[in-house]
Amino acid sequence: MDATGAWRLQVHDVLPSTSDLCRTLAEAGEPDGLAVLAHRQERGRGSHGRNWDSPAGNMYLSVLLRPPGRVREGGLWSLLAGLALAETVAPWLPDPAALTLKWPNDVLLGGRKLAGILLDSSADPQGALAWLVIGIGLNLAAAPQVPGRAVACIADVASAPRPEDAARALLARLDHWRRVHRQAGFAPVRAAWLARSLPVGAAMALRLGERDIGGSFAGLAEDGSLLLQTGGHVHAFAAGEVRLQLGR
Repeated sequence: MDATGAWRLQVHDVLPSTSDLCRTLAEAGEPDGLAVLAHRQERGRGSHGRNWDSPAGNMYLSVLLRPPGRVREGGLWSLLAGLALAETVAPWLPDPAALTLKWPNDVLLGGRKLAGILLDSSADPQGALAWLVIGIGLNLAAAPQVPGRAVACIADVASAPRPEDAARALLARLDHWRRVHRQAGFAPVRAAWLARSLPVGAAMALRLGERDIGGSFAGLAEDGSLLLQTGGHVHAFAAGEVRLQLGR
């Protein structure tokens, strides 16, 4: 166990899934602040039930939190984690402006997927969060193929850090934004996220089940929902998968 600031960091050579281990430990009573890093995953999980290809050289990190709040507020943590991740990565890049955040859980480099975030959570009988696991996959040395998606890695444009160094840098930014959120609420997180997001007016489609809703990005609601302008009106969506131009 490696103590990294407010975090207890476990480093494993290989795991089936860092998030699955965090879930198991959460159910066994592990306290807030655990971070689990693996050099490889055998059964990495992505969003919407997809597999997350996990070759050596990339960062596979999951953290266990026990924040106050309701389960329905858990999605805010995906935005907070994406912001912390973007701030971690930006100093490594020759052109930090090439880095953008896409609602709700992607970090893009030059329009290509660089990192993804997956949330797992459990509620107590009153509907409050019992625990929250944030899983983060960041392509450092390799860009695994994802069907229908353009993918990037840090090594495409710069020298890639070691996964352990990337994880420690990210944990420091996560700790910062956790403290901001605890002291000032979601508003400063939202403002900082929007400063790194796709521009307002960017064309996109939101996939809801089997239905696509076309429109343009209109920002974030105060609760972190996506604001989509379509048909002359702005609508808020708490779930869905955003699609941008072909290849993104």
